[in-house]
Amino acid sequence: MPKQVDHESRRRQIAEAVCQLADESGLEGVTLRDVAARAQVSMGAVQRCFRTKEEMLVFALGHIGERVTARVSARLAASPAQSARTALGHATTEVSLLQEEHRAEARVWLAFVAQAAVSPPLAGILRTNYADLQTVFAGLIAEASDTPGPDRAARTLLALADGLTTHVLIGHLSPAEALDVLDGQLNSLWDERTS
Repeated sequence: MPKQVDHESRRRQIAEAVCQLADESGLEGVTLRDVAARAQVSMGAVQRCFRTKEEMLVFALGHIGERVTARVSARLAASPAQSARTALGHATTEVSLLQEEHRAEARVWLAFVAQAAVSPPLAGILRTNYADLQTVFAGLIAEASDTPGPDRAARTLLALADGLTTHVLIGHLSPAEALDVLDGQLNSLWDERTS
């Protein structure tokens, strides 16, 4: 009797292999053959899961977005009694991928961002991820203040968190310096909204 394969689990296994290879040598270094070898599956198994390399990359990017979103949700759920301001600080810290244990994920995320500039399917996934995060940020800002129009502040904060990832990865800022910039923006946001 043939072995039953959990298709979704196999796709995630392949996505993890894509991420590992992208971390080591960027998306240019991701080939179907190398992905199959890293995932310890056959080329046929990769091709049964994904018709094209682009489809595989789109799934892998979605997989990373899900991991970041899950961490943000878990961080917010871990302290449900916290203020909206504290929750927003936790969420932006998770999104900025500044912690050492997320450094590989940050490198992979930026590789995908660069590729998305020339790949409409990847750009679409990123737009959806950013829109979802902006909605979360705007909700937390609105919860903490009666000031109307939290969307602009949410866009600013999201762009800052995302940009700080790059600054830390290239060594322009240390993680502590980046967190200080992020905290300064949060303080400024609340100072504006309470004055």
